[in-house]
Amino acid sequence: MSEVRSEIAGKVWKIEAKPGDRIDEDDPIIILESMKMEIPVSAPFDCVVKEILVAEEDAVAEGQIVAIVERA
Repeated sequence: MSEVRSEIAGKVWKIEAKPGDRIDEDDPIIILESMKMEIPVSAPFDCVVKEILVAEEDAVAEGQIVAIVERA
């Protein structure tokens, strides 16, 4: 299992993947909004989403764990 962390502070604008989804490297898991820009939090490798740890509209800090994934 691997932790996916936010690289910036912002607000969760949209959750793109749900637990059980198979996604490819660099596919967005979550879209953050910061300073009116949309910034994706992407899969670090081909993986299966195990858990999403935030909800839409949540504020996130830089370095906060937002998802747990497992290599596909």
